[in-house]
Amino acid sequence: MDVDEVIESLLEHARQGVYYPAQWRGRLTQADAYRVQLGILARLVAGVEVHAGWKIGLTSRAMQIQQGVHEPVFGFLLASGARPSGAVFDWAELVRPGFENELCLTVGTTLRGPGVTLAQARAAISAAAPALEIVERRGDFAADLNLALADNAQQKAFVTGTPTSPLPPELDLGTATVEVFVNDVRVEHATGAAVMGDAAAALAWLANKLGEFGWPLAAGMRVMSGSFTRQYALNPGDRVESRFAPFGPVRASFR
Repeated sequence: MDVDEVIESLLEHARQGVYYPAQWRGRLTQADAYRVQLGILARLVAGVEVHAGWKIGLTSRAMQIQQGVHEPVFGFLLASGARPSGAVFDWAELVRPGFENELCLTVGTTLRGPGVTLAQARAAISAAAPALEIVERRGDFAADLNLALADNAQQKAFVTGTPTSPLPPELDLGTATVEVFVNDVRVEHATGAAVMGDAAAALAWLANKLGEFGWPLAAGMRVMSGSFTRQYALNPGDRVESRFAPFGPVRASFR
């Protein structure tokens, strides 16, 4: 597989508003897909973008069932996708948008896989904020997972509330909870235990997976933990508020 050829093809198709091009469907291994994704990241950062961190996906059983996948995945975050709580999005400018309910963790100490432990990952977290990941369902995720990973695992933007820093040493992220409201209607309640038992476990997984490709999980990176809940579709006019205990609320709306 010529990774550079795939990178150029995906970037050119994206400029035309075309995603998951037919010529690559069913042709990428998972390792190919991550190399393409990381190569696209390198191209973007060499241009005008700034690498802000990483997203972890499919960490909860609810998300794995919904997407028909049985292991976590990762993608990258760009600074251009960062939004504060209360952000307003133009729905028509998004591609079949949805949202997920997550913690945004800040890494205070560089982690290098393999061999990163849960305890090391917990100790590396310098802050946590309530967050919404805004995704674009640009193609059939479950039908071609590897092509979806090459296309950055549906990532579009991330909305964060006020961070808690430092974390109380006695705090178990698995006991965090979220109540999700769409247009002022409570639609779900979930706990942080849905994220691999503890969001720090997802962080350890990420550090070790990045290590397979020679990348560290560098200090200063922000990491979307993976969703406590299933993924929700968004409609024009929707207002979303997710209240995380003990971290606080995060809000976004879509006009």
